[in-house]
Amino acid sequence: MHFRFVLFFVFFFKSFLVFAQSGILRGKVSQALTNDPVAFASVAVEGESAGAITDEQGGFEITGLEPGLYNVIVSSVGYASQTVFEVEVSIARPAVLEIRLEAAATELEAVEVIASFSRNAESPVSLRSIGPNEIQRAPGGNRDISKVVLSLPGVASATSFRNDILVRGGSPAENKYFLDGIEVPVINHFQTQGSTGGAIGMINVDFIKQVDFYSGAFPANRGNALSSVFDFVQKDGRSDEWTFNAAVGATDIGLSTEGPVSENSSLVFSVRRSYLQFLFKALDLSFLPTYNDLQFKYQYKIGAKDKLTLLGLGAVDDFRLNLDANKTKEQRYTLNNLPVNTQWNYTLGAKWEHFRENGHYTLVLSRSVLNNEAEKYRGNDDSDPDNKLLDYGSREMENKLRAEDYRRLASGYTLQYGAGLEYIRYRVNTFSLVPTAGGVVPKDFDSELDLMKWSAFAQLSKEYLNNKLSLSLGIRADAASYSEEMRNMLEQLSPRFSVSYALSSRWAVNFNAGIYYQMPSYTVLGYRDTNTNQLQNKLNGLRFIQGNHLVAGISYQTSFNSKFEAEGFWKTYSDYPFLVRDSVNLANFGAGYGVVGNDEVESTGKGRAYGLELAYQQKLWKGFYGIAAYTLVKSEFTDNKGSYVPSSWDSRHIISLTGGKKFKKNWELGFRWRYLTGAPYTPYDLESSLLIENWRVSPKGLLDFSALNTGRLEAFHALNVRLDKKYYFRKWTLRLYLDIENLYGSKVKGPDAIDVVRNASGEPETDPQRPTHYLPDFIRNESGTVVPSIGVVVEL
Repeated sequence: MHFRFVLFFVFFFKSFLVFAQSGILRGKVSQALTNDPVAFASVAVEGESAGAITDEQGGFEITGLEPGLYNVIVSSVGYASQTVFEVEVSIARPAVLEIRLEAAATELEAVEVIASFSRNAESPVSLRSIGPNEIQRAPGGNRDISKVVLSLPGVASATSFRNDILVRGGSPAENKYFLDGIEVPVINHFQTQGSTGGAIGMINVDFIKQVDFYSGAFPANRGNALSSVFDFVQKDGRSDEWTFNAAVGATDIGLSTEGPVSENSSLVFSVRRSYLQFLFKALDLSFLPTYNDLQFKYQYKIGAKDKLTLLGLGAVDDFRLNLDANKTKEQRYTLNNLPVNTQWNYTLGAKWEHFRENGHYTLVLSRSVLNNEAEKYRGNDDSDPDNKLLDYGSREMENKLRAEDYRRLASGYTLQYGAGLEYIRYRVNTFSLVPTAGGVVPKDFDSELDLMKWSAFAQLSKEYLNNKLSLSLGIRADAASYSEEMRNMLEQLSPRFSVSYALSSRWAVNFNAGIYYQMPSYTVLGYRDTNTNQLQNKLNGLRFIQGNHLVAGISYQTSFNSKFEAEGFWKTYSDYPFLVRDSVNLANFGAGYGVVGNDEVESTGKGRAYGLELAYQQKLWKGFYGIAAYTLVKSEFTDNKGSYVPSSWDSRHIISLTGGKKFKKNWELGFRWRYLTGAPYTPYDLESSLLIENWRVSPKGLLDFSALNTGRLEAFHALNVRLDKKYYFRKWTLRLYLDIENLYGSKVKGPDAIDVVRNASGEPETDPQRPTHYLPDFIRNESGTVVPSIGVVVEL
């Protein structure tokens, strides 16, 4: 059971109690393009008589609000109206809003558009936004954005205990993440190198203002992605007072703070450390993970027209074995296969924004490092060097510079253009013994790789017919110094086109077509042949992976804060890395722990994914909220014969029903029910697995890639529920919650794991009929338990 609470002082002091007091909502309204204040804008609270008009500096203040959640509507002549959903007002401190209005194509009257459902000219399809309250209260989400997005259409997951995001049949390696416009390669603890998934999210959701999730129709300034782009927008630090929170739970302890550093600057900061190793040791589990993370954002306003943002995100993760937990064959199997792993990473970034009369410049500089080390010894005995089975160490270093100019032209067009430059260093030393059908093959090499990567992009958009028709044309080109195949930007020319037409004030039809490119992972780029020490994949003509997208849809927006969408999509892939030794498309990997792509490949793989999405999203309205989503998707990649076969991400049918109701006296009840068709799997090669030579270096089943994804798991469904209760006091807010994941205990059954028969002393027994093989034994592979958690959160 998970317990979360925040340490606070003088809990029972009478002076903290409140009787019929009210809260304050204040903020500033400014132009999104120029950052100029919007004077005389109307700020209304939905369902309430309270409201305000902004002053000449764009500021406003609304008093007399009862504690709770409110939708705030902001409108002004010449601007598209905006609704900010679920603004929490408490008594302990004023709620602060920073609202940026987009200029309307016409200045005759205010244009009524709800912000969360706005038609974006660049991305009229495949874009959805998530607010902070939606993240924090998601049943079973555990305040982790990677789990929260599972409620959205087109999104599946590989397993329930990892943060691998599968979007529209694509690999988890095809996603990209940006934090306040700065690319962040790693957002998970215990990251899978060569992919994007991991065990637990690193980002502190208390700092998140909004998440924009693109499952297609990527803007031209967001490159190197094939399946999805996440844009995390962090809140600014408070400018009026410092606040402090301390959190202690069954898995981690953390401290966070925010407040003004000076009159023109602010800071938000958090640090967290887990103590899972103590809990897992008490439960007699075979592995002991520990994670630590740190996050900050510093913002300095250099006058009215310039703003500097500094941010950081980093983690240190340690994964050890509990050698005393070896009483059952399941425990011994785990101990025999899991390596010892240490990993650390960080991203440091700076963003300068200069606003002017018709637009703004943005300059972004960042550095990201991922250090990953793992080792494994036979029988976990490191006293004898001959027992070494794995010794891996690598470091990825990225230094990035990006400049953008966003402006509104006199003709009504909006133009965004820019360029990027990256310097990348990759170091790896690898020793491992690889079991194959023909016996054990050593992999032993050191590799150093230094390369440059550059890009240029532009996007031109305009609205016609009194805002009914919007058109956007974008172009992007990428290149890298890795090889002749990658140097030519024209080989990675990436056009995209979007169109949206409003049939009425509520109905709209939308379309997008685009070509996108992604450079293979550094593990692929840096692989060297053990015998020749050559960059083998460079010699094989490695290329950027190409993805072609077509998306069309229709949307209907209601008068009660909800929207219905139907979208069809078609994606094709070419030049996907194809593993030479295993004869399998690399697109089928990326959802397990360890390293993906550290092997010889050829750019010969192809793929396709297509399907239909239906979604209904209800923002807060009269206490109700929710998302209902259905996805039909078919995902296929080529096998060693060039035939299309189901990929590992061929989820077929995905249903997600998420909803909740806010009751009187600040009670709230929410749920999420999900159904997924069973994923394909590749059966084991029993003959190769039990070969004594192979088993001594890899005591587990080896996959039979000649039968790639010919099996399929059973369908899975589960229900998560959550009950929240809030108490508002004069100087603090108390939140209690009960969250139950997998309420009715659904089980996921996978293929049985392969083990070997052992004698009384624990040694494997040889097959008397085949002296070169061990006798097989099997371990049931089933997961799925009821996971309750109780939480107490205090905000001071």
